[in-house]
Amino acid sequence: MSEKERMLSGELYLAQGKELRAMRQKGQQLVRLFNGTTEEEKEYRTQLLKKLFGKVANDVYIEPTLRVDYGQNITIGGQFYANFDCVMIDVAPITIGNNVMFGPRVCLYTAGHPIDPTVRNSGLEFGTPITIGDNVWIGGSAVINPGVTIGDNVIIGSGSVVTKSIPANTVAVGNPCRVIRDITHEDKAFWEEKQAAYWSEIASEQNDEVKGGSN
Repeated sequence: MSEKERMLSGELYLAQGKELRAMRQKGQQLVRLFNGTTEEEKEYRTQLLKKLFGKVANDVYIEPTLRVDYGQNITIGGQFYANFDCVMIDVAPITIGNNVMFGPRVCLYTAGHPIDPTVRNSGLEFGTPITIGDNVWIGGSAVINPGVTIGDNVIIGSGSVVTKSIPANTVAVGNPCRVIRDITHEDKAFWEEKQAAYWSEIASEQNDEVKGGSN
């Protein structure tokens, strides 16, 4: 196998070969261009992200700055949002579902290094994939470690260090990150009531503006 094939299959590999160096350089160039854009260049940002990532929907929004290792090992679904200073180390695949939100400084690390110092110092390393489901919200400064799967509808509290997979429909926080409760039907009813009240208030204000304008 090539070093790239070893890397993506989770085997030990050396990152300094010609193929992987070229991949990293391409990713870093695209990230540098992306981080240099302004808020008026949304279309150009999208073009750069499409070149950077392996697969990405049109309706994603990432605030600069962004950091990746390669970029092309990352797949992102629709309606994705990442706040400032997102880091994704993608020596193994990173897969992100639809309607996912990251707070500032969220970091995803797929890279691993041998426990034995002699082997580690030889430069050999490995990677383990990260998978994030649909409708996930990850709070600011959270760290997602190698091999973690986060289920659908999960909320990860800010500052959490996620070392193990998190089941769907839960709230998880802490270092190490642990599930503290399920997301319930009562949660859904509460927030839908709040949402309905909001739209009702907006509609009332708009009606008042229309009546005021007609006088």
